Amino acid sequence: MLVVILLLISGIYFLANLSLIIIWLRNPSYSSFLKENTYKCLNISVIIPVRNEAENILFLLQDLEKQTYPKHKFEVIIADDDSTDDTLKIVQEFRKNTNISLIINQLPLKAYNTSPKKRAIDSSIKLANGELITTTDGDCRVGERWLESIANFQAQTGAYLVSCAVTFLPSSRTPSTSQPLPKRSRGQKHTFIYSISNNAQIIEFASLVGSGACAMLIQKPNMCNGANLTYLKSAFYDVNGFVGNENLASGDDEFLMHKISAKYPDKVRFLKDPTTIVGTKAHTSWQSFYNQRKRWASKWRHYNNWQTTVLAVFIFVANLVVPLTFCFGFFNFISTQTLFLILSLKFSTEFIFLGLIISFLRKKSLIWLIPFVQIVYPFYVVFFGLVAQKQGEYTWKGRKLK
Repeated sequence: MLVVILLLISGIYFLANLSLIIIWLRNPSYSSFLKENTYKCLNISVIIPVRNEAENILFLLQDLEKQTYPKHKFEVIIADDDSTDDTLKIVQEFRKNTNISLIINQLPLKAYNTSPKKRAIDSSIKLANGELITTTDGDCRVGERWLESIANFQAQTGAYLVSCAVTFLPSSRTPSTSQPLPKRSRGQKHTFIYSISNNAQIIEFASLVGSGACAMLIQKPNMCNGANLTYLKSAFYDVNGFVGNENLASGDDEFLMHKISAKYPDKVRFLKDPTTIVGTKAHTSWQSFYNQRKRWASKWRHYNNWQTTVLAVFIFVANLVVPLTFCFGFFNFISTQTLFLILSLKFSTEFIFLGLIISFLRKKSLIWLIPFVQIVYPFYVVFFGLVAQKQGEYTWKGRKLK
């Protein structure tokens, strides 16, 4: 009976990934058939909540200054949430010499704030002049055609919410190969480990990007990322913004998407276009990685969409099959042939799907690392799935949140 259950779950997971592959391949990249800009595009307000982003914010501002979208068609709102470094100073200096419209939204101090990012976005939307709201993060990088592609897509489709892909930037600590050393120093070993960790996070995150994208492509949205999200300002107010989940630290993206999708089922779209991919920094410490993933995993308990909740539970169970299979195989509760069959069902179509998404994200060189991540990922999913059930605090951007 146990073997039948494990095989059944793995079989369903196999078919689910096969479906994702078909959905992905049947939807061509938007840029592949967009010939020219013939649409009347809306004005855009780019909202960037920041706290202590002195190390990164200038790069993003420079990216925005290079946008191909007409400068008079967009503005940038920096929502500074009590930064204690030089973030605000850098933005102020940049504003003196830039040719883009740059607004600084200095948020007032608040002693107890359960959701600082929602607060930053909500107050910035009140200042926004654009009909479209695009959100990203202070540590992100964007391509030159980012806003142009999003605006054209929204104008063509009439979407109320447009989700685009997010990936991690390449390791900035990768050693130069021009002058190889005969022996690897301790520092080089650390850099090598960091690079592997960075690349593994890219693959792990690609699974979320791909599955979320496919769900939107069939108009069954379940997840998105606020680091690359665009929606009509009117739609935001039409669904009462963040009301109903304003006390949750996370969910400025997904909960809003669910609300818009519930009211306008055919108006939530994924933009499959490499020019709109946003890059962000991977985590360099276990603590920061742990805090973010715990925050993400804790959201599913608050979903009002039963389909999304069922999907989250199924993903947890499907990944639980892997450690159970290894355990049962070790104690000879199942045969070696059954063990390999279960793992083949789990990993085969999953590998193909991840390869497709990694290629879309322009990370083809990392495909060789997918099998390693596939082995580790189920243990990680089970761990965070269990940890997230315990209500508690975690530190984010120097604050303790629930």
